[in-house]
Amino acid sequence: MAVLIKNIGLIATQDDAGRELKNAWIITDGPAIAEVGEGLPPARDDITETVDAKGALAIPGMVNTHHHLYQTFQKNVPFVQDAKLFDWLVGLYEIWRELTPEDVHVSAQVGLGELLLSGCTTVADHFYVFPKQQKASLLDETIEAAKELGVRFHPTRGSMSRGKSKGGLPPDDVVQTPDEILKDSERVVAKFHDASRYSMCRLALAPCSPFSVTDDLLLESARLARKLGVRLHTHLAETQDENDFCRQVVGKRPLEYMASLEWVGPDVWYAHGVWLNDDELKLMAETGTGIAHCPCSNLRLGSGIAPIPRAVELGVPVGLAVDGSASNDASDMLRELQLCTIVHRVKSGVESMPARKALRIATRGGARVLGRDDIGQIAPGMAADIVLFKMDDIGLAGAMHDPVAALAFTTGMKRADRVMVNGKWVVLDGHLAHLDETACFHEANRLAHAMIERAHARTGIEFLKHTV
Repeated sequence: MAVLIKNIGLIATQDDAGRELKNAWIITDGPAIAEVGEGLPPARDDITETVDAKGALAIPGMVNTHHHLYQTFQKNVPFVQDAKLFDWLVGLYEIWRELTPEDVHVSAQVGLGELLLSGCTTVADHFYVFPKQQKASLLDETIEAAKELGVRFHPTRGSMSRGKSKGGLPPDDVVQTPDEILKDSERVVAKFHDASRYSMCRLALAPCSPFSVTDDLLLESARLARKLGVRLHTHLAETQDENDFCRQVVGKRPLEYMASLEWVGPDVWYAHGVWLNDDELKLMAETGTGIAHCPCSNLRLGSGIAPIPRAVELGVPVGLAVDGSASNDASDMLRELQLCTIVHRVKSGVESMPARKALRIATRGGARVLGRDDIGQIAPGMAADIVLFKMDDIGLAGAMHDPVAALAFTTGMKRADRVMVNGKWVVLDGHLAHLDETACFHEANRLAHAMIERAHARTGIEFLKHTV
């Protein structure tokens, strides 16, 4: 089932040489890229489909290294629009206590659909809220949604074991015991994890954060993950409040604390890293411990600007991420790419984050963070994860001096025209191939409203009013 994509205006390959090919073509064969080149494509008698790209820009599918898909129903909630992280979490936990399997499934469809349309083909999701009244396997719903849409998925089995009664932030009825968590972690890895090349589903274990889990769970999760051959993920150093919490509770800075529990190494990646210092970045570089950079969320919650240019300079694995929609209000990798390009110029200098460096982080960087050598570039032998953007939008008028950088500096490429994942088209003519977007929009809004109504009836909180 070989596919020829011809007449590509420009391919930003992100290969080892960083080549950018003009008047180019790509041939895919099954799940992989077979050939890439410029000029006339070679004659092959096994081509079953030919696509005329009509001068489009082609990039490798971007890699989202951190998300909370269940949060897509809590975009733009007035009650927490202007809250800092801890207050934001406490408020939203009251809504997340209402999660049902249907909520989880449809919210995942929404987030994954948005991501595909913004040029993202691989998604790491961090699911950690398990209300006690829900006996269904909620994480499984996200995996099923990913299969339906055709996205490459890295679900992480999150967990919380430190509820309010033990000094944590989450309500006790959304936390679990370490035994429950570890048992289900083994179940989902055995059922879903695929370590093969071009795998569409790989699991990781992901206790939520240092302030929502206990020491024993962090250590046991690390040892179980290494026994099972999967990766480890959590939030770290997102806010100054977290630094203060860790000092007060365990007498250490967050990374020092995690390192004491065997949480550094090339199989570990952290979301955020906003408040990591230079010595900590050097330790992460030495150990190969990665960062999922979430610029929009960090700005939205006022958490700060992560030291990403310095991390990249030192050799820390860094990928790009959207974070949850409740702290981002979108699942849009193009917006993250643009913010990554721009925000570091304020803190680190205008030359610190060129557009191509940001795109590298969003593709090859994300692949490295997730431990994959088969995605993130358009080159023979790599997975056929390819995004095509039209370059004839009025927003690109006057911007064609550098089409690659236009991704990061303009809004002319609002959504992908075509997206291929593992050799199969999942976006066609700017629309999802396997989901009715209009029907999903209405169903998601119905379910989101119902969650708010249930939470209001239980708590009396006016979530749709602004707080001061």
